[in-house]
Parts: sequence; C-alpha cells; structure tokens
Amino acid sequence: MNITQRIIVLDAADIDAESRFWASVLGGTVDAADDDWHRVHAGDEYVLAVQLAPDHVPPQWPEGTPPQQIHLDLHVDDIGAAHEEVLAAGATLLKRGSEDERFHVYADPAGHPFCLCW
Repeated sequence: MNITQRIIVLDAADIDAESRFWASVLGGTVDAADDDWHRVHAGDEYVLAVQLAPDHVPPQWPEGTPPQQIHLDLHVDDIGAAHEEVLAAGATLLKRGSEDERFHVYADPAGHPFCLCW
C-alpha cells in the first residue's frame, strides 16, 4: 500500500471557528474549500481538515459521554508562550500538568482535547 497523504480530520459544528483556531495554532492558513470542508495548511503542507458535523457533541475529557476518542500531542520548546498562544486563539485549559507529567491538556473550540507537551 502506498499512502500518498495523511490528514487528520476533525468534526465541528462551527468549521469556521475550528479551522481558524488550528490555523492560528499551527501557524498556517485556511482554505475554505467548501461550506462543509476546510483545509488547514502550514507552509506548503496540507496538515489538517475540518468537516462540518452540525450535530457534533464535544467529547467529555477525561471520561464522559461521549468520551474522548482521539487527541493531538503538540511538543513545544516554550510551554509558557505556547500556553498563552493557544488560550488567545480560543483554547480552554482542561488540566494543568506537573513538571513530572510535562503536558497540559486543552480543548479546541469544538471541544476536541489536545496536549501541549514539553
């Protein structure tokens, strides 16, 4: 099997807010290809997509209904600066990790959990 591209696709009821959030966090741009599908590019690379899911229910982290099904780990050089940047872009802090854990957990505007790791 020859896989030519790997794209993570996130469901969201508000794909404009979701795609803008991830473009901001990843330092990229949004290609609003269709009313129900946006591409997020970082540089020349297509890195993420957001698909319209009008009935999307945000997962409840760490346990709940619906439960978390997938999350992204983003490794950063400066956790303080990255923390402020994702909050300014619209993230919600779910869990502040310790120095031993070396990660914080956030939710994006659609409620998808992701971690900033250092």
